[in-house]
Amino acid sequence: MFIISLNYIKAISEIEVHIDAHNDFLDKHYADKKFLMSGRKNPRTGGIIIAQNATIEEIREIIKEDPFHQYQVAEYEITEFLPTKFNSDLKTILEAL
Repeated sequence: MFIISLNYIKAISEIEVHIDAHNDFLDKHYADKKFLMSGRKNPRTGGIIIAQNATIEEIREIIKEDPFHQYQVAEYEITEFLPTKFNSDLKTILEAL
């Protein structure tokens, strides 16, 4: 699994210009089971994506598709982690990895 942390490097007004295309990007990768969850940071300085079923190389390639990356309005940090303890409600999801 991966935590993809986005940090906005442009004003929110510039982020908003690309938000619909960014949501389409997210939807695409939810449909192909690469993304597990995502959302805004609070305060709104960026966002988080939890990704699965991919290698680090695939994650790097996926990020290149994000309009936030293409228009250089966000920076990305990728952290890989191996879940070892988790809420039992997540067992089915994690067993599929």
